[in-house]
Amino acid sequence: MRRFRAAAVVVAAAAALTGCGLADAIGLEVDTGSARSNGASSEHGTNPLDNPDGTKPGLAPITSAEDKQEARDLIEKLATRGRGPKTGYSRDEYGYAWADTATGVPLARNGCDTRNDILSRDGTNLRYRSGSHCVLESMTVYDPYTGTTIEWRKSDAAKVQIDHVVPLSYSWQMGASRWPKEKRVQIANDPLNLLSVDGSTNSAKGDSSPASWLPPNRRIRCAYVVRFAQVALKYGLPVTQPDKTAMLEQCR
Repeated sequence: MRRFRAAAVVVAAAAALTGCGLADAIGLEVDTGSARSNGASSEHGTNPLDNPDGTKPGLAPITSAEDKQEARDLIEKLATRGRGPKTGYSRDEYGYAWADTATGVPLARNGCDTRNDILSRDGTNLRYRSGSHCVLESMTVYDPYTGTTIEWRKSDAAKVQIDHVVPLSYSWQMGASRWPKEKRVQIANDPLNLLSVDGSTNSAKGDSSPASWLPPNRRIRCAYVVRFAQVALKYGLPVTQPDKTAMLEQCR
């Protein structure tokens, strides 16, 4: 089924060609620049079941019965345990915010900081700072959490933030406190764990997990918990039993 969907995406693309904290989430700098598109149809995003490495843009709803079953099967693989203490947690334990220094994750060490990589992945109508292929000045981005399209300008940077789908403090409480720092830097900069979303909605989420927070856009909730599960499974993180129960419920 996965191969069938991937083939369908290739065919559609060919047809088209022929016819965490506020400071951490936003970034700064201002200038004029040139426009470029990443070629993505980010209004619809990407089904997470077709995006296991997180390099494709956005997040699309999971709607078919077959895909929902596949989603539940994925979530069922998650181990569970209680949420540990937050003692010792600091954003610094995950490396300098958005530094292009992670190893072993897509888009890392490409000369652009992680935040701009994710904005470029998810946005369309990209306009970069003059002389830069990294620093974005403006773009259009579809926010899957609210189901709205945002016209973003760097002068109002907080309007779009980069969400860690699995919050870093949650990962700390679920076992990352015992990881080597290199692995924590990976999960903090892994495209699979990052989405460009509405700033105020991301702030409202904070470090909440699925049992206590889900995107306001109900259509995206199954896709969101699948992405959460993908990250947790990749990094060997358990989730709490209430989180697992809530995740399964979204894909009924």
